[in-house]
Amino acid sequence: MSRKWGLIAFICVTGLALAAGPGMAAKVIKVGVILPLKGHMARFGAIEKNSMEMALKIINATGLKNKGGAKLKLLYRDTEGRADKASSAVEQLITQDKVVMIGGGYSSSVTFVAAGRANRYGVPFLINTAAADKITEQGWKWIFRMNPAASEYFLGVLGLFKKVIKPKTVVIMHEQTTFGQSQAKKMKKLLPKAGYKVLAVFPYDSRAADFRPILMKIKMIKPDVVYMISYLMDDGLIMKQSREIRLNVKAFIGGAAGFTLPEFPKMAGKAHNLVFTATLWSESLPFYSLWAGKKYTAKWYAAEYLKRYKNKTDYHGAEAFAAVFVIADVLNRAKSLKPADIRGALLTTDLMTVFCPVKFIHYGRKRQQVKGTSYVMQWIGGNIETVWPPGVATKKYVYPVNYLKAWGLK
Repeated sequence: MSRKWGLIAFICVTGLALAAGPGMAAKVIKVGVILPLKGHMARFGAIEKNSMEMALKIINATGLKNKGGAKLKLLYRDTEGRADKASSAVEQLITQDKVVMIGGGYSSSVTFVAAGRANRYGVPFLINTAAADKITEQGWKWIFRMNPAASEYFLGVLGLFKKVIKPKTVVIMHEQTTFGQSQAKKMKKLLPKAGYKVLAVFPYDSRAADFRPILMKIKMIKPDVVYMISYLMDDGLIMKQSREIRLNVKAFIGGAAGFTLPEFPKMAGKAHNLVFTATLWSESLPFYSLWAGKKYTAKWYAAEYLKRYKNKTDYHGAEAFAAVFVIADVLNRAKSLKPADIRGALLTTDLMTVFCPVKFIHYGRKRQQVKGTSYVMQWIGGNIETVWPPGVATKKYVYPVNYLKAWGLK
């Protein structure tokens, strides 16, 4: 009987340690993560969750040294790509699960609402993907973002324009959530200043099934470049239907997002070939995450992801993998697990990661934002290759392009 009561006492003490609140030494530190795990954006959520689990395993092998070896516990909540779900998920994580901070955040329109809720509660939120400019332009005290703003995605492509493609005219197609609007708005201002004429801008619903009416208009006005800001289902359909109507231009260029995913060739079929896309990351970059004296390079992360999940990763996964290291570093350095101390550690972050160097700064209207770099990839022979700038290229770009020939059309 005494052994029985001793065991019960041990379980109770252990339970109290696991439930230790903010500011207390904890065996487990709970961090909330919001991602789309079901619905039309689930593929993005899956690649990010997988990457976070990879990073978590590395972190928890040693735990947080300055917090008594405490382990991280990531509590995932599914937004289903809906703002109302994200808002209620944030509230549940803060009020019921008692997380010390929040991570994740994929879709910009969804994350904007979630960020507003976290800010009202005064809980730090590290966003790793949602890119709409306005998210870090609200003056929100508790919101930090480690990926570049959407308006900066195009900057790498601009270098390719100047040196290689040299177009005179551009047409922009964009899905009409805040992500697509942010990129398109910036491009409409930037392109004319750089000497390129924007012939037309076509917003669209990303869940549409027929883009041929827009594509026929584009075919009639004959631009040199079609720049598409799309997710996964829509980018595949746009390219498939471009092939159907034999739309041939100097370059089809995607604005990152779905164009970088390994599913894109499956969605677009033959029409994926030689399509360019902006991107925020490549495994050829000299970046790494460091933990317990060991480096985890961009190349290692890409190879390990492929080994574990039998599929290739992309910049979304690299962002998520890196974010867990940032969270661990911040919590390890924080004076306590109180929100103000975690925010203080975020403000002083200066960390190399597998995605990019992370340092939160203020510039323009943006606050607590990492200023990153963008690159250009191209689908060549069924593989996505980094082609710009030359210093990080895995393969030389294919240009000029005859898309009809590349797509097997006469």
